[in-house]
Parts: sequence; C-alpha cells; structure tokens
Amino acid sequence: MKTVFVTFLRNLLIFSGILGVVILGLYFILPGKYFTPSLPFSFVFFFVITLAAYYILVRATQKKFIRFLNVWTIQGLWVTFTAAAALVAITTANRKELDVLAVLGLLVWVFGFTIEVIADFQKSRFSANPDNKGKFIQTGLWSRSRHPNYFGEIVLWIGVAIIALPVLQGWQWVALISPLFVTFLLTRVSGVPLLEKKADKKWGGQADYEEYKKNTPVLIPRLLK
Repeated sequence: MKTVFVTFLRNLLIFSGILGVVILGLYFILPGKYFTPSLPFSFVFFFVITLAAYYILVRATQKKFIRFLNVWTIQGLWVTFTAAAALVAITTANRKELDVLAVLGLLVWVFGFTIEVIADFQKSRFSANPDNKGKFIQTGLWSRSRHPNYFGEIVLWIGVAIIALPVLQGWQWVALISPLFVTFLLTRVSGVPLLEKKADKKWGGQADYEEYKKNTPVLIPRLLK
C-alpha cells in the first residue's frame, strides 16, 4: 500500500511540474508589461516546490529521518546559492520587456526540467520494481548518461541565468556564478562523485557494469547509442 502511495505521489508531482510549465508558457505568451523579472522567480518557485514536496512527503516517510533533515538543510543552502541570478533579477529595479533571451532561457529551462523529471521518474520506477533489486539502471535516459537527472538540473539553472541576463548591471553580474556553482557542486563535491563511488563499491568488477561505465558518459547524454 505504501509503495502504491509513493508511486502515486511521484506521478502527481511530475504531473504538477509539467502542468506548471504549460501554465507558465501560456502566461508568458499573453501580452503584458514587464515579465522578465517574474520569469526566474516562477521557475525557481516551481522547482523548489516540487523538490520540497518530494522530500517532505516521500523522503520523510522513509528511514533515517535525521539524515533526511541534514540533507534538507544542505539543500536549503544549495538553493540559496544557485538561485542567486534569479534573486538578483527579481529584486533589481532594472525592468525589461520579454525579449529573445527570455524566450531562449525559457526553452533551455523547460528542456532541463523535462530531462530531470523524466530521469527521476525512470529511476524511481526502476527502483520500485522488486525484480531490479541489487541491479543498476541502464535504460531510458540512463542508457545515454550515468547521471541524466543532474545534467537536467544544471541545464535548467543555465536557463534561469540566461533569462536574468538583460536586467543584470554592475555588481549584479556576479550572480552568473549560479550555474557555475551548481555545476561544480554536482560534479565535484556531491552528487556525481558520491554516487560514482557508491556504484563502484557495489557493482565494480561486474562485466555489465564495467561495460556500461565504459560506454556511457558521466553527465552529458550521448545522442547516438
């Protein structure tokens, strides 16, 4: 029963995220005055709400609650740093109309968010299958990248930074460190390094895993198999 509920919750979160993107798209197509500063706020809002709901309603129901709280605190700090470009764009007095960079940023954000959602869904469904116990995922997006969810996350923050570009001025350009920070964090500090080490410890030496690791990029998905 619990497994069914968790699966339903994940699907609901994914649906709400996709619905949010559709609503945002319609909102930005409609005529208005100054939408650019609201763009990054909307994206950060939907991303954080989805992330928060997943960890509070799913992870908090699992074991090691203290560990959950520690991870949640770290992620709170992470969101603060990575959202720097969005925060500056939201609070700046410099207002710009919807332009080419805003549209480009929107497309980049949607692409990244979609990749992350699909990758997380595929892994969750794979892990929920008892037949896959003790196995590693190498299907779907995971057949093209060993960490497609992190790739999507990096891309969506690049999209936010692109949207913020037109309103940045003076010291505010420092806020462009946001996508660089999240890339460094996920590829050098946590995320990829930790999961790679864990995977090597668990499946290292197995022929299928070594073949998968040899032929599958760590982060950027390959276009052709």
